[in-house]
Amino acid sequence: MAMFCITLFASCSLQQKIGNSAQKNVLQAPALQTAHIGISIFEPATNKFWFNYQGDKYFVPASNTKIPTCYAAMKYLGDSLVGLMAGVDNETGSLLVKGTGDPTFLHPDFPSQPVYDFIKKENRPVVITNPNFFERSLGSGWSWNDYNEYYMAERSPLPLYGNVTHWKMLQSAFTVAPRFFQDSLQFPPLDFAGIGSQDTIKRTDRHLDIRRKKEANKYEVTIGDAAFTEAEIPFETTNIATLAQMLSDTLTLSVQTAYNKWIYHRQKIMSQPTDSLLKPMMHRSDNFFAEQSLLMVSNTLLGVMSDQKIIDTLLKSDFRDLPQKPRWVDGSGLSRYNLFTPKDFVSILDKMEKEFGMERIKEIFATGGEGTISNYYKTEAGFIYAKTGTLSGVVALSGFLYTKRNKLLLFSVLVNNHQSSSMEVRRAVEAFIRGIRNDY
Repeated sequence: MAMFCITLFASCSLQQKIGNSAQKNVLQAPALQTAHIGISIFEPATNKFWFNYQGDKYFVPASNTKIPTCYAAMKYLGDSLVGLMAGVDNETGSLLVKGTGDPTFLHPDFPSQPVYDFIKKENRPVVITNPNFFERSLGSGWSWNDYNEYYMAERSPLPLYGNVTHWKMLQSAFTVAPRFFQDSLQFPPLDFAGIGSQDTIKRTDRHLDIRRKKEANKYEVTIGDAAFTEAEIPFETTNIATLAQMLSDTLTLSVQTAYNKWIYHRQKIMSQPTDSLLKPMMHRSDNFFAEQSLLMVSNTLLGVMSDQKIIDTLLKSDFRDLPQKPRWVDGSGLSRYNLFTPKDFVSILDKMEKEFGMERIKEIFATGGEGTISNYYKTEAGFIYAKTGTLSGVVALSGFLYTKRNKLLLFSVLVNNHQSSSMEVRRAVEAFIRGIRNDY
């Protein structure tokens, strides 16, 4: 009885101390006075929560949504990504290929391109077949006005070059990669702001920008907010003929589409190590990699690429025991329709640690001074591994923390509806997390 009372008192004391710190650093912080906040701190070794403040309430998690996506990819995509399904058409001798959703194909971040090498070595006409893709290019609840922004590259079954164009200004001339889009640049009439052709750029000191038409791969020179140097702009992916032409231009091979073709004697063409995709996904919060990762999991488990189908499957299997059933709609967290609780994230992190181990997690999650926390937790490098999340009015941080006494904690701090700068909110959360590491 006495031991029970001591344990209960210690537990209450711990919660009270952390609660006082949460009040001081987060709940009463000037930047968070009107915000909605949820906090969960959990110790897996004892299977006990050290602290909960609205841990069972739902919040828009922004890019913390990449945590369940990462879990699914770690579990189901194997050691290496399937970059392509391929086979030879016995009638025509063409190489039949089927996309798997792999976002690394021809992506500039991956110099080694096994899929490209395979197709070139085959040296046959290429026919793209039915990809079993059941998604729109932009996700449910995304801000469609942002279609021109680099962070909202379109989803597709056979991505090329990260589904993004890279524009630069070199010696007063615009250049683009892939070069396929060089002739897609349009200039306004001569009477528009004094800019009428490539030549007039040399004579104008106006600030410029490039925007893509919403539903076409036509790029226009416009007036911008700053002098143009470079830009990454998603290209439109729904026109399959354009993608076939782009691939043909890259491969210098004939590329056609024929969705009624079936690949017999299919072989898997492997591309990149899985974790080489997941690391940048988590470090720089790459939305495109996250979206395509979830579609690849769907393709692997269900034979189709569908967010709705794979999310429903995962919620009924791997995530059936989450404390609160989340509303989960995309892979990246771009959608404000996503709703998770802090306890949900702690539960998923617990699954990660138990199933994959901390050594693998440390390779995928960013630590202090890296990735999206490059300006935070620098003195905690090697002791914190976390994922950020940011939307207008939303700041999130969930991950793993080693205390000074080498206790491993799982934590999730979700902030919604703040009206301060994200940096102010992050500094308040940083003070709270640092206090837990130093005090325990």
